[in-house]
Amino acid sequence: MSRRSAIGWSARCFLAAAVLLVVACKAPPEWERGKKYFHYGMRAKVGSLDPVRASSQYANLVGSQVYDTLFQFKYLVRPPELEPLLLARMPEISEDGTTYTFELVKGVLFHDDACFEGGQGRALVAQDVIWSLMRMADRDLTPAGWWLYKERIVGFDDFQKRMNERKTGEPFDWDAKIEGLEVLDRHRFRIKLVRPYPQFLFVLAMGYTAPLPRECAEHYGKEIGNRAIGTGPFILKEWKRGTHFVLEKNPKYRQMVYPSEATKGVAVRDVLEPVGQKVPFLDGIVLHVFEQDQPMWLKFRVGDLDMAQVPAEYFDAIFDGERKLRPLFANDGVRNENVKLLDFIYRGFNMDHPVTGKGEKAKKVRQAIALALDTKEISDAFYNNTNVLYDGPIPPGLSGYKEGVISPYRGPNIELAKKKLAEAGYPDGKGLPPIEFHTSRSGNSAEQAEMLSRQMKKINVEVDVQISSFPELSEKLKKRKAQMFGLAWGADYPDAENFLQLFFGPNSSPGSNAYNYANPEFDELYKKIRTMQPSPERTAIYVKMRDIIIEDVPAIGSMARTRYYVFNRRLKYAMPTEIDSKWFKYLDVEPRQ
Repeated sequence: MSRRSAIGWSARCFLAAAVLLVVACKAPPEWERGKKYFHYGMRAKVGSLDPVRASSQYANLVGSQVYDTLFQFKYLVRPPELEPLLLARMPEISEDGTTYTFELVKGVLFHDDACFEGGQGRALVAQDVIWSLMRMADRDLTPAGWWLYKERIVGFDDFQKRMNERKTGEPFDWDAKIEGLEVLDRHRFRIKLVRPYPQFLFVLAMGYTAPLPRECAEHYGKEIGNRAIGTGPFILKEWKRGTHFVLEKNPKYRQMVYPSEATKGVAVRDVLEPVGQKVPFLDGIVLHVFEQDQPMWLKFRVGDLDMAQVPAEYFDAIFDGERKLRPLFANDGVRNENVKLLDFIYRGFNMDHPVTGKGEKAKKVRQAIALALDTKEISDAFYNNTNVLYDGPIPPGLSGYKEGVISPYRGPNIELAKKKLAEAGYPDGKGLPPIEFHTSRSGNSAEQAEMLSRQMKKINVEVDVQISSFPELSEKLKKRKAQMFGLAWGADYPDAENFLQLFFGPNSSPGSNAYNYANPEFDELYKKIRTMQPSPERTAIYVKMRDIIIEDVPAIGSMARTRYYVFNRRLKYAMPTEIDSKWFKYLDVEPRQ
């Protein structure tokens, strides 16, 4: 029985009532009256706001409002393009592609905080950028983004090794001289790479690279993850874990105006009205944390949220057969925007695990599970059949993706799955221990895990579902404690390399390679493509790497989503993208009275 048919009569009635709720007039709290606060719902808890640890989409959603990075993506341009954010201009790049010279915008101030002398935020200087990059080598911070720098910057790996080997209690060496990280003067700095890295500027748009002042890092120590002191358009004023974040407009934010550059046909509705006006327009942002979609949607329908992602359960009630808003919502002033994601939704395996990890026997178990998995049933039940189903880790829209490719391990093929299981030494599943499947307590993850368990029973494989908060799941992955797990990877930048690096051996946990996958052939190919500029030759290698992953099955899937955003009438200038979250500064709302 499908998920939809399994919903009881009373539950369906409740869902219908939830969908049909009209926007109500609700008095805001006293502190918000007459002001412009944007309210948005997040789908999971946040563990840390320290840039070097903020590895999740949710932490970056918050951090992007507080921390600026050297680059951002142009708000109204599709496909996404980089532009300077904390930089005065694009960098100078040497002919061999290994040396980058940067110049910061002058007059950028950190947020006021007690860690500064007199509590007044000082100006951002080149040394801050270097110090912030150096923090990624601090063992005591358990940084999540070292994989971005490993073997990239001249002298940085040696520094990281020295910091890892220092004795307990020995301080971090802030004054170290690293050949590849050089301060030229107050506002200029240079980064020298070991070899060309075509995606390097994309990396400098990621939250990991946001400047954080040294005095704040030293003042708060490991507690810096509970705070956020950056140069961004908003200041963190309140964080009630598991409930909400309150951000307020940074009164000292530098001069920045709403963009005029827009791709023809992409910029619709009102988004070009405020061109040239100073941002941010908002007085603040309230980010509400929900681990279930139902209460988030109810908050949207009564006007407590200004923007929301459409839950799958309500999709057919909100959109018609042509995926247009039904009159009930359109007449109520609700608007929508649909965003195709560079998305990799998968079920992954910890290759360290003796049953599903190393060796030919474990590989056949993974192949059997892949063949029993029915991604179409998952897409129909939980994504309203809006997902693109594909094989391997390269989503549609990127080089290396080939439409129509169906791998020999795409399920459901129960007969072949049983054969693979028998070849692994577990005929009809006999002798195979239950597979521990770890997922987060958010959205419909529990229901998806239940469907996975039911699908696996067709080949007599038992699944032991383990549900955690998202930060808890992240810790399990970093410590290699999850045998099998369900996650999604959204593109940090629009290049297949960002997905292929997930399987590069040296990026193993606590790095981005949560599978702890190590394949010598794959690793050698990755070392080759990481210095190559876009070309047919590089694409051919991408395809070969994709097919290695399909054959080895460290992860199974795959699905790419279209995200359906809806906005209430008071929100203006919204053009969502998920390549980053720095665009909230361009939004505006009507004041709440």
